Amino acid sequence: MALSPPLAASDGAPEAESEAALPPLGVMGTIPIYWGESGTFGELLAGEADLHWARASLERDYRLVPLDYLSREALAGQKFLLLAQPRGLTADENVALDAWVRSGGHLLLFADPLMTGESRFALGDRRRPQDVALLSPILAHWGLELRFERTQSADWQMRDFAGTPLPTRLFGTFGKLGEAEHCTLSAGDMVAQCSLGSGFALILADAAVLDLADPAPQSDAALAALVARAFGDIAGRSGIGRVNAVSSDNIAENQEYDRNSGGLVNDPETISSPP
Repeated sequence: MALSPPLAASDGAPEAESEAALPPLGVMGTIPIYWGESGTFGELLAGEADLHWARASLERDYRLVPLDYLSREALAGQKFLLLAQPRGLTADENVALDAWVRSGGHLLLFADPLMTGESRFALGDRRRPQDVALLSPILAHWGLELRFERTQSADWQMRDFAGTPLPTRLFGTFGKLGEAEHCTLSAGDMVAQCSLGSGFALILADAAVLDLADPAPQSDAALAALVARAFGDIAGRSGIGRVNAVSSDNIAENQEYDRNSGGLVNDPETISSPP
């Protein structure tokens, strides 16, 4: 049997060109969408990391760009950004993120008040996804407060979002600080859609849809619907007036909120304490 001739270097070019043609999507967070759960860098190189199913799903339509810090320079080339249970942001990161959204960026943010997904790493391990969202400053800056009802069932629940069932577990809800006319709440107040300047933020008070070890069967379709809403042609078209209630240049000065105006910096007390 004749062997096929070896592939020329140029034979792989169409695939590379196709990947480069995909729009870039910045990804950051303690949920390991890009790298998967790995104990060491050696595991990554050996392909032994527990890869996250969402990466393949997202890479059907986007070229993922992993980020570890939200500076003006890092965000300059991005139109779309996905933050999956990010660590507490610094004052400079809050300023950069707010300015980026208001200048036309589209954000999909998962901010879970009590993570339920299993991890190979024990509680307290820094490689484990962050158990509690610590994003009070930026949420309050956008007129939102993250809340948690401790008496809810720990079972899977489905909440409807624009005709798509979202799988949730121990989810949070959003409340508005003041008028916050630039944000609308849906899915039982679990989802906030905010038109900020010329940009748009879709924010979920839950991240169960991104569970790595045992995702719900509906998770892939739910993530696709959220991505389409956040980054697609319909993003921001919900009849919300675009409001710039607070400019981004003074968010750093307002990092230290008191309890009467939205909570303290990264203070879990601004969220109803989990059980």
